Amino acid sequence: MTETLFDPLTIRSTEIPNRIMVSPMCQYSSVDGLADDWHNVHLGSRAVGGAGIVMAEATAVTPDGRISPQDLGIWSDEHADALAPITQFIRSQGSMPAIQLAHAGRKAGTYRPWEEHSGPVPLDTGGWVPVAPSDVPYPYEGDDRGVRKLSIDDIEQIIADFRAAAVRAKHAGFEIAEVHAAHGYLLHEFLSPISNTRDDDYGGTFENRARIVLEITEAVREVWDDDKPVFVRISATDWIDGRPSWDLQQSIKLAPLLQAAGADLIDVSSGGIHPDQAITNTGPGYQVSFAEAIRNETGVPVGAVGGITDATHADAVIRNERADLAIVGREHLRNPYFALHAASELGVDVEWPPQYRRAKPR
Repeated sequence: MTETLFDPLTIRSTEIPNRIMVSPMCQYSSVDGLADDWHNVHLGSRAVGGAGIVMAEATAVTPDGRISPQDLGIWSDEHADALAPITQFIRSQGSMPAIQLAHAGRKAGTYRPWEEHSGPVPLDTGGWVPVAPSDVPYPYEGDDRGVRKLSIDDIEQIIADFRAAAVRAKHAGFEIAEVHAAHGYLLHEFLSPISNTRDDDYGGTFENRARIVLEITEAVREVWDDDKPVFVRISATDWIDGRPSWDLQQSIKLAPLLQAAGADLIDVSSGGIHPDQAITNTGPGYQVSFAEAIRNETGVPVGAVGGITDATHADAVIRNERADLAIVGREHLRNPYFALHAASELGVDVEWPPQYRRAKPR
């Protein structure tokens, strides 16, 4: 039987009401990493809008793991307490609350995108020295902060930080945890030879470069409820040719290892490791083929992201077995009610919130 966008998806014992996921998108709107009214309205609106999964933005497991000083965090119980009312509201609307656990690595400590300045925040105005697999900083123009290479003890601490963050996320009421290993942030930095020049157990060979991602996935799985899913987001390719980098074939090799480590679905994105990336196409669904390839080659469930902006396209991604989830990002910023509108366009009768039923198309 052909599966469609509005068929439920069961992972472990968790039933997701449809195949639409709100992509984790940074809001750069926290003070000291705490969720506030903005996050409540932003995430809650997408649940009201009918998405099957509403995933909170990259949520830092340590203060120095924030992309910007205004990023969301979950490094203390206070952070979890601030998120709990949001997860409760998302569940009340029939959606699954999810969280992306993250560390920005060498790309940490930058200005928000809309600010007058760009690039890293200087040390004397609230910035910090980022950490990375190697002493290879991200090539921001004019960045004089340097970068601190992680020791083995540091790596063990970061694994513990992800584990502790997962425990807090569970207590905050999230149903799905996602490990962020994409977009040039810390875990992707370990995977890619562009940023990982180590010669110990965490560098060099594919197995060594993948080690921390697998160990963190295992750590999150160990503390997450057995009946609830764990996702991992990866960049399927660095989009860099002519020198050693991360590519689709390595992603295909990684996917079953992630599954064995406890991941239930791979959220497939791409890029972010270096400004030299040459993305050849940014049209509709430009990253879907990566998810499709991983799914076809390995059988591991995947989510597809990148330029999915309309109902027919999202439905086709599922119907044609290219992915198990259609992950919709920027279109959800434009239209919080994307899923409700998509159902109407596809002729699917879904339940609208009673407060909005008078506006439901007939």
